[in-house]
Amino acid sequence: MNFDKKQLRNTLLLLLGALIWGTAFVAQSVGSGYVGPYTFLAARSWLACAFLIVLVLLRRGKARKADPGVPFWINGRMLLRGGVFCGIALFAASAAQQIGIGTTSTAKAGFLTALYVVLVRCWGCSLGGAGGQTGNLRLHQLAGLYLLCLAGHDTLTLTGGEWMLLLCSLLFAFQIMLVDHYSPRLDGVQLSFAEFFATAVLSTIFMFVFETPTFAQIQGAAVSIAYCGILSSGVAYTLQIVGQKELDPTIASMAMCMESVFSALAGWLILGQTLSGVELAGCALMFAAIIGAQIPEKVRS
Repeated sequence: MNFDKKQLRNTLLLLLGALIWGTAFVAQSVGSGYVGPYTFLAARSWLACAFLIVLVLLRRGKARKADPGVPFWINGRMLLRGGVFCGIALFAASAAQQIGIGTTSTAKAGFLTALYVVLVRCWGCSLGGAGGQTGNLRLHQLAGLYLLCLAGHDTLTLTGGEWMLLLCSLLFAFQIMLVDHYSPRLDGVQLSFAEFFATAVLSTIFMFVFETPTFAQIQGAAVSIAYCGILSSGVAYTLQIVGQKELDPTIASMAMCMESVFSALAGWLILGQTLSGVELAGCALMFAAIIGAQIPEKVRS
């Protein structure tokens, strides 16, 4: 494979996106101390919508200058359908993540969330009839999960927050498969806007039903909300769109799953969170499974 300057640049863009996503776990952890999960999700989603609609307007304005007859919304009916389905999945996954992240370390949250990479690969292999290499990855995954979350406990139990993060991982895998289904026929930024809009509406409804946020609470979480809404949801997603273009999918996936490593480092450097030797070994095994899930079967064989 010729690894030229463009591929290097795109890989670095994806690593920057992974860094933003990883450090966002710290912002989410801090924000959970001020506001409820639905309030935090609603605020960051509306900020993401504001950021993405500006991108949509700029991109469509440029396209319509070149061709005045081009429609503003590409494939509108499918965009509406895709936005609703993807938005529901994103809302459920993000809510589960925000609920769980306030009860465990950012390192555990990052690595448990990143299991979606393995789940997507496993589902894809099941549909495509893949063989035993995926089973080996699942053994690495389960061993790592045991060391990270269960070793040292008297009973084999996960905390409530860790169960929510496992659910979050499952839901994110489902959301990724939905995006994979709709994105080839839609504009990526428009789909992202529609998805975040649906998420913002749902989280706002749940916020008013289950929570009673105050201005003081939102003000306390303002920096965390801004970081997650603008940088994590807006900027990092744009970096992903640009970085994945004309880049080998294996390299792209490896770069993006560095999010889990960055979350652990951010928790240690910013919040002073530490992991035991056993937990670090669990992280290493799970990260090996995540990386292994991206390597084509021919290379692993």
